[in-house]
Amino acid sequence: MSSELARLELLAEVDALVDRLNGWANNAPPWQPAETSRALMRRLTDRADALRVRLEAPLVVATLGGTGAGKSALLNALLGAEVARTGRSRPTTTRPTLVSRPGLTPEMLGIDPATVEWVSRDLPALRDLVLVDCPDPDTSEFAETGNNLARLREILPKCDVLLVVATQQKYRSARVADELAEAARGVHLVFVQTHADTDDDIRDDWHRVLGEEHRADPIFRVDSLLALADAQAGLQPRGEFADLLDLLTRRMTGAANNRIRRANFLDLVADTLENCRTRVDESLPKIRQTRTAIEEQRGLLAGQIARDMQVELLAGRRQWENRLLAQTAARWGLSPFSLVLRVYQGVGGLLTGTLLYRARTPAQMALWGSLEGMRTWRRHRKDRQARRGVDRAAADGWNSADLRKASIIVEGYAAEAGLDRRAAQWNAVAAEAETAAASFAARASADLESLLARLAGRHAGWLTRWRYEIFLAAMLGLLLYRLGKNFFYDSWLAEPPQSVYGLDFYLSAGFWLLLWCLLLLWGFCSRLRSGLRGEIEQLAVGWKGASSAASIFARAEDDCLRVERFRQELDALQREVERLQRQLAKG
Repeated sequence: MSSELARLELLAEVDALVDRLNGWANNAPPWQPAETSRALMRRLTDRADALRVRLEAPLVVATLGGTGAGKSALLNALLGAEVARTGRSRPTTTRPTLVSRPGLTPEMLGIDPATVEWVSRDLPALRDLVLVDCPDPDTSEFAETGNNLARLREILPKCDVLLVVATQQKYRSARVADELAEAARGVHLVFVQTHADTDDDIRDDWHRVLGEEHRADPIFRVDSLLALADAQAGLQPRGEFADLLDLLTRRMTGAANNRIRRANFLDLVADTLENCRTRVDESLPKIRQTRTAIEEQRGLLAGQIARDMQVELLAGRRQWENRLLAQTAARWGLSPFSLVLRVYQGVGGLLTGTLLYRARTPAQMALWGSLEGMRTWRRHRKDRQARRGVDRAAADGWNSADLRKASIIVEGYAAEAGLDRRAAQWNAVAAEAETAAASFAARASADLESLLARLAGRHAGWLTRWRYEIFLAAMLGLLLYRLGKNFFYDSWLAEPPQSVYGLDFYLSAGFWLLLWCLLLLWGFCSRLRSGLRGEIEQLAVGWKGASSAASIFARAEDDCLRVERFRQELDALQREVERLQRQLAKG
């Protein structure tokens, strides 16, 4: 029951991890390192499928070594019978020989029977093991199905344990070292020095040759021929061969079987992900350079359109000042200075109203109507021109030459980073710029309306208006005091009585009152004008941000972001594999 539970746990663990790996690979962006990673994941999935097939099968133990290293002799010693042909001076194994117990076929191990020479023997060692005598990697002999190296590379991924066999003459073989480096991913390694009867002990130096790349502790030193002779004589295994046989037939069986396969698979996943990470990290700096170039070009384009908008707004500032004054007067309520503002706003209307008052004939009334209509039309035309100027400056967007220059720069960075260049080419950028211009026009219009409402509210508050109301009220109070004193006191009660002020006083008082009102209007309008100019400059500063051109190079930026997310997901997968490896080591 515990063995079945372990098998189910391993199967679930493999399936869950493979699903995450496939999901990561399938979401890979159109980028060469990502495409390579997807291909590696497909190969890894094939290995996972092979592992799933072998979950209930014995461990598949293969040999790897140079010509004459004693691989076949070691296999015979482990079996306790002469099954494989042996020889020291020339290659005797040109096709993988798979030895298994009766009833266990190559198909059950996920191995194509046409690729191996299958031997079925009822031997005690084959109860929990399947042994594979592999071709020599350091020969180029051909058979009907191809060369030794190709057949070796085809069979090794189907194995769980690899017996790396070497002699005093062969342990430094570069070809064997290359194949070992390739095969070591996803397989449990056991190192064996053969020919112990004739060769010196080279294990210390072999450790140094292997270095930190391969864990080679311990390295068994055996005499395969002596071990075979002991088995045929019915004697118990002895020396380090006994330890090697115990490792393979006892310590690697049962629950350890699944642990080895799980560790092999996790090691293979870890190595594959590290390979992907190396490829991605090599090109990632260029992706970041592309993003930086996009931000820089957006900043330049946003600065350009912000300057154009600022020039247009300042050129039509008079119309915006009139609108602001109208909104301020409307918010002011009823007060002496608000009446002055309304009169100032309606001067043209008052003049035409005077003409209407003096009209006596239908022709004169028609002339008044024409003048009033012309005045209203001109006012609306100027307001409309100011609005259209701003909308046109925003909607016209960017200069074609500047856009082309930015497109060429970003396209160069994208090509160097290995991204799809079409996302940064002129046609795509022009379409994105048109969308960005429309978006910016809507934003600019909303910002201007918000600006006018904010300034109108600020100048209509008592913190701003009290001084104008007080100064105007003081002038009106002074005039009323002079008139009241002259009428009630100077003309009635004073001795001698004085005459009441005549028309000249009223004309003089009206002149000074008008001059005072104009002075207050000048101060108030200057304040409005200064505040409006400052706010327009602040708006332009805000528009200079890259967000004003955020839609430009959106596809190219999305490709960069997909690459960075791809890299982050790779980190998450590596952390998950490391967690599973630590969990397996503790268990």
